[in-house]
Amino acid sequence: MAKLPRVVDLLAARAEEHDRDATFPYQGIEAVHEAGLLTLTVGRRFGGPAGGLADTVRVLAELGRGDASVALVAAQTLLLHAEQDRVGSWPAAAYRRVLAESRRGPALVSTLDVEPGEPALPLARRDGTGWLLTGRRSGCTGAEALAWLAVRAVTDEPEPRTGLFLVRGESAGVEVDPVWDQLGLRASAGHDVVFSEVAVPAEAAVGLRRLDAGPDPAAASNTAWRDLALAAVQLGVGRAARDWLVRFLSQRTPANLGEPLGTLPRYQLGLGEMESALVGAEELVLGLAGRIDAGESGAAARTGAAQLLATRAVVDAVQRAVALTGGPGLSRRHPLERYLRDALSCRVHARCEEQVLTEAGRAALAPPPRPRGGG
Repeated sequence: MAKLPRVVDLLAARAEEHDRDATFPYQGIEAVHEAGLLTLTVGRRFGGPAGGLADTVRVLAELGRGDASVALVAAQTLLLHAEQDRVGSWPAAAYRRVLAESRRGPALVSTLDVEPGEPALPLARRDGTGWLLTGRRSGCTGAEALAWLAVRAVTDEPEPRTGLFLVRGESAGVEVDPVWDQLGLRASAGHDVVFSEVAVPAEAAVGLRRLDAGPDPAAASNTAWRDLALAAVQLGVGRAARDWLVRFLSQRTPANLGEPLGTLPRYQLGLGEMESALVGAEELVLGLAGRIDAGESGAAARTGAAQLLATRAVVDAVQRAVALTGGPGLSRRHPLERYLRDALSCRVHARCEEQVLTEAGRAALAPPPRPRGGG
C-alpha cells in the first residue's frame, strides 16, 4: 500500500497517451505488479497477503484515479485470486502455475463468463480425454496481454453442460482480433478472442454443470466481489475528475473577475454537490465491502444496488464538472473529457441496470420468511 501513490502518479502520467492511441498500458501494469498489488488477494495458504474486499476496493479506486483502464485490467486478476482463496475452483496444478508466473512478472487473468448480448457460447467437444474449444468471445478485457483465460463454454454432449475452460493465452488456436475501438477505457484492450479447436486438458474444465442445474453456490459471492470492484474503478474516475476540477477552479482567473472561479458561490456550490455525491458513494461501497469481509448475513445481496448507485453518482458528478467548466471541460487539452468517457464506458462492464432493479423489486415483493418455532 505504501507504493500505491507512486503507482497512481505513474499511471496518470501515461493515461492520456494510451487513451489517444488506444495502446495497452504495459508499463502501468508492470508498475502495479512490482508494487505487489496484482497479488493483493492471493490467500495466505498460497503465501499471499489475503487482502479482503475492502482492501481491493481501496486499491482499485486509487488505480482508477490514475488510469481506469489499468484498474479494470487489474480488477480481473484480483477477482480471480480472491475467488481461489474463497472456493478454490481451479485445479491445484494450474493455479500453482499462475502463482509461479506471478512471481516472475504480471500474470494477468480474465474470466470470460456469460455476457449480455453474446450470440452463443463457445463450444467444447470431446477429444480423447480432453476437449477442443471453438468459438469467439467479445470484449475480453486485457486480451492482448493475458496469461490465462477462463472461458465459459457449453459442451457438445447429448446432455450439454457448461463450465469454465482454462486456456493459456499463448495456446495454439487462440487469436486476438483487435477490434476494440471504444469511446472510453480505450487502453483496456477489450478485443475479441477467437478459439479454433484449442486443446484443453480434462482437468482444466472447471465446474461443469448441466444447463438446467440450479444456481452455482459460489455465484453470489463472486458477483458481490465483482459488483464492488467495478464500482471502485468508477469511484477512482470520479475522484480524478473532482481533483482536476479543484485545480481548475483554483487557477482559472478570468480577466473581468480578477479572482479564481473558485471564489464564486456558484462554483463552490457545484463542487460541493460533486464532493457530496462522491463521499456518499465511497462510504456506501467501502462500508458494504467491510460488512462482506466481516461475513454479515445479507450484505452480499445488496452489492448490485450499491454498484448501480455508485455508478450513477460518478457519472452525474463528472457531468456536473463538465457543465461547470464549459468548453475547457470538453477540450482534449484537459483530462476531464476522458474521465467522462471512462465513466460512461465503465457501465458496460457492470450488470445491466434493468436486471439489478428487477431483482431488487422482486426481493422487495417477496413475502418475508416465517419465524421459526411455534406459539
